[in-house]
Amino acid sequence: MRRYRYIKSNAFTAGESLGNPAACLFLDDAPMTGEQMQSIASEHKGFVMEMVFCGQSEKSDAKLTYYSSECEVDFCGHGTIATMYSLIKDTPELMLKPVVMAETNRKGMIEVYNAIKEEDAVYISAPDPIEHPTELTTTQLEEILELPCDTISKDLPIRIIDAGLRTLIVPVKDLETEISVYPNVSRLKTFCEGNDIDIILTFSMQTADTSAFAHTRVFAPRFGYLEDPATGSGNSAFANYLLSEKLWDGHLIAIEQGGNDRVFNSVKLKYANGKVLFGGKATVKIEGYYIV
Repeated sequence: MRRYRYIKSNAFTAGESLGNPAACLFLDDAPMTGEQMQSIASEHKGFVMEMVFCGQSEKSDAKLTYYSSECEVDFCGHGTIATMYSLIKDTPELMLKPVVMAETNRKGMIEVYNAIKEEDAVYISAPDPIEHPTELTTTQLEEILELPCDTISKDLPIRIIDAGLRTLIVPVKDLETEISVYPNVSRLKTFCEGNDIDIILTFSMQTADTSAFAHTRVFAPRFGYLEDPATGSGNSAFANYLLSEKLWDGHLIAIEQGGNDRVFNSVKLKYANGKVLFGGKATVKIEGYYIV
């Protein structure tokens, strides 16, 4: 038997919001097989959205591998925030670094910007965006998302952008409609699998908090749950959407996220040196050791 340092953190917390839960095992010099990681992640079904396994890297300060209860995940923004926030804060030599490098198992190297002292937050450089063509119509999407007729905006395009996860971005006309929809998870999973979509992000330019720039929700049935309450990769795709549609000039903004069943979470976005950065803080809820 071996024990690993373990934390369960909520990422993108703000005020009374509960953030997005992720768990992390720090592997140190004892790597695990993919089968072991998947087994542990499956045990966490219903407890956290994703598991992050943080190991040693010859190329960077840490290596991150992501699993949901269903499968290995290409990239997990909130898990990266939760893991790197704790790793940097608890490691004196990393706290001295303005930029910490992390190797991801499938998406290459990422930069983690240490703003813990200044903002109590870390920022992650999102993977470079990849655009995928789509011929999906507003009628199809209103049906599968169970949106009322004519509530998807025709003034802005429907697009698929991969900035970590292949994200279908759907503009909704008003906030009340956008926060009130709860589509059928099994039907939505079949739809996503059939159209090679990882997650669906709906957004409204109306917000509940006047200081927020926009409101988003992210549906992720392929990973074993309907909704992701606060999302780095999805909002990174959204940031690239905002930039290319000339809706945003790259200055620091906050995106509020969530349905009307929760206190909205907050994801920070900014554009610097040709990169979209997403960030926030994390709140550790459980800390201890995991026995394998």
